[in-house]
Amino acid sequence: MADGVVVVGAGVNGLTTALLLAESGVPTRILARETPRDTTSAVAGALWGPSFQQPFDKTLAWTARSLQDFQDLANDPMTGVRITDVLSVGDALPTGELPPQVALIPGLRQATSDELPDGYAAGSWGRMPVVDMPTYLDYLQHRLAESGVAIEQQDITDLTRTGAATVVNATGLGARELAEDDTVRPGFGQHVILTNPGLDHSFMELSRDAEWTSFMAHPTRIVCGGVRVPDRYDRTPDDAVTARIVARARRIEPRLHDATVVEAVAGLRPERPAVRVEVEHRQGTRIVHNYGHGPTGVSLSWGCAREAAALAVGGR
Repeated sequence: MADGVVVVGAGVNGLTTALLLAESGVPTRILARETPRDTTSAVAGALWGPSFQQPFDKTLAWTARSLQDFQDLANDPMTGVRITDVLSVGDALPTGELPPQVALIPGLRQATSDELPDGYAAGSWGRMPVVDMPTYLDYLQHRLAESGVAIEQQDITDLTRTGAATVVNATGLGARELAEDDTVRPGFGQHVILTNPGLDHSFMELSRDAEWTSFMAHPTRIVCGGVRVPDRYDRTPDDAVTARIVARARRIEPRLHDATVVEAVAGLRPERPAVRVEVEHRQGTRIVHNYGHGPTGVSLSWGCAREAAALAVGGR
């Protein structure tokens, strides 16, 4: 496959990069240890929103590009992408002049006092893409299949031994070993899935604490969060965390008392000081890295994938 590209990893960034390559006519293969439904991407909330990760200029552009793509995808109900009202509150809300990342939010307006839950002094509304990740990952796979690309399940231990001259490394936390990058660290996250009792808006507490309140409304389910435990590799959901997540969500939105708890799910966010999208030459292989997105993998996915795909075919 000398003229093709191998994408390693089947999370949202790997699938999106592979899709862009395949639909532009580049022979593409996907090799992955996990199926998309088994990745951390599958258990994300998932909300498009501002990214404050380095490199700031690039993440700003990637987030803006992704917003355009998700707005287009929201026109098709089969994608799992919807544009919904999102209420953001908390002590990490920006004050004064809006940062450019926040200014990207469509329909941004200050929340009135009667729109705020008890205990919050300020908040804002925006019209933001919310993504039902299992449905969305299935949609990406369907488009890939239409381009003749299937996911080949195998455990890759060396990016230079895939049989391709150009490889896209979209392995998330796996890049710690595959890219020999010890700045990549796991951030354990957990969500609780509830049935949807009729909510059509979402809620996000912007907090610097290890636990916070959020719920993302999808047509048939509510994804409630959240928690971050650094350097934890065990993906087993914690029953005590589940109870706290549900209690916080029901305090904010009383209608969730009528919702049934379906399951708790957990994943490991691939955290890194800066998102990495760049080319590395190693043992005769061009490796295009696309990892380190932390909690904003969905928000950055289309922008990063477009740059990674361009690098993969650019010959640099």
